[in-house]
Amino acid sequence: MTKKKKTVGKTDADVILIGAGIMSATLGVLLKQLEPNLSIEIYERLDIAAAESSDAWNNAGTGHSAFCELNYTPEKKDGTVEIKKAVQIAEHFEVSKQFWSYLVNKGLVSDPCNFIRNIPHMSFVWGKKNVEYLKKRYDALTQCDLFSDMQYTEDTELVKNWAPLIMDGRKKSEKVAATKMDLGTDVNFGTLTRDMFNNLKEQSNVNLYFNHEIRDLKKDKDGNWIVKVKDLESGDKRKRVAKFVFIGAGGGSLPLLEKSDIPEGKGFGGFPVSGQWLKCTNEEIIKKHHAKVYGKAAVGAPPMSVPHLDTRMINGKQALLFGPYAGFSTKFLKNGSFLDLPKSIKFNNIRPMLSAGLHNLDLTKYLIEQVRQSPEDRLEALKEYLPTAELKDWELEYAGQRVQVIKKDEKQGGILEFGTEVVSAADGSIAALLGASPGASTAVSIMLDLLNRCFADDLATEEWQAKIKEMIPTYGKDLAQDADLCKETRNRTSKVLKIENAVEA
Repeated sequence: MTKKKKTVGKTDADVILIGAGIMSATLGVLLKQLEPNLSIEIYERLDIAAAESSDAWNNAGTGHSAFCELNYTPEKKDGTVEIKKAVQIAEHFEVSKQFWSYLVNKGLVSDPCNFIRNIPHMSFVWGKKNVEYLKKRYDALTQCDLFSDMQYTEDTELVKNWAPLIMDGRKKSEKVAATKMDLGTDVNFGTLTRDMFNNLKEQSNVNLYFNHEIRDLKKDKDGNWIVKVKDLESGDKRKRVAKFVFIGAGGGSLPLLEKSDIPEGKGFGGFPVSGQWLKCTNEEIIKKHHAKVYGKAAVGAPPMSVPHLDTRMINGKQALLFGPYAGFSTKFLKNGSFLDLPKSIKFNNIRPMLSAGLHNLDLTKYLIEQVRQSPEDRLEALKEYLPTAELKDWELEYAGQRVQVIKKDEKQGGILEFGTEVVSAADGSIAALLGASPGASTAVSIMLDLLNRCFADDLATEEWQAKIKEMIPTYGKDLAQDADLCKETRNRTSKVLKIENAVEA
């Protein structure tokens, strides 16, 4: 393994991965496929993998491919719809499916039906202005081959055929519109993550440690990283030395990035947003809905709060959720501390954090309103999507924590980002992943970007190039501009992942 700057001195591992979520699992598997002799140590604070943001109840569960998520296609001031981000996300999800197909073919994960299912993705809106927006969105997206199979309708009977519950009890005079992509998926990232770690820990030179917390990390004179670890069960503390460290600890990444003290990490802050779901408890209602139906977010709402009536498969059983309802907590993790936010404030990030706060007062107001909601308030929000809903058929379920990225900005002082951000040292010896959606769905592309930053010399070799193209056949190609390649790729991955047919009502 070579990097921009070779390290010397004794090390305990080539790579240390912090956090046992989808990001660390993806990077770990990629690296072991590319360099089988690599030694890897993985540390997780909790007692199981994927217990935070990667868990099925803690994330959106949608194979985020921008088919239905309206926040990825904003309407610009001139009335046109911007689709650049949607195209990028759709292409990245195709990359993820190729990698997962490789894992299935190689027997590195279990039956794909355990982690991915075919569930149609729908966007649904009402009111003249929103209908006009959705039509413009459809017209713009279908110019791209990735979205060419999208269907659009303003026919209430067809919408009812697609998703009966959202039309039951709705006024016939109400103007509605919907789009539908039959290629949509539901992904249980918790199961996928645990599958990947189960394979990793069986390989040589890989050790996975649960109930271990990273207390500190610093660079030594040889260019390696000294990582201080505490065993939370025994209380024992030890130091581990590695050539490369990846901080993939979800909401816990920011405090560890700050401890690394790399210049590239200065000025970053975090804004935590919690979430809740309404979970349906009535089996008859659950059976009647077979789609992920996304709508428009309220003014000032963060993207993770885009409302959706969501069919999921969790542990082999069909579930129906609505939400998420946003909230605020100073915790950075669901199993975190209320001191996480105040402890993350440093001299180098206080200005960006204050500036971002001042520029996002609508968000602050929105979160306060969400926290104060009563069960009846939540029901009213649900009724916009399911007019016949009754409170007795739903119960509140707590979702995970998200920490949105705050970064320095020359003009505004600080801006709040709603995506993911890879922060890496100039010498490629350490990298951290900050942020949230669409994270898990695009994990493979994010980790390929990380390899390009931190393992550039290796990535340039014929061996690594050939292996990556074996795992991801379209690597280096533009699916969005090649209709035949897009169709061929989707047909291949759908067959391997067993997602060829939509769930039938």
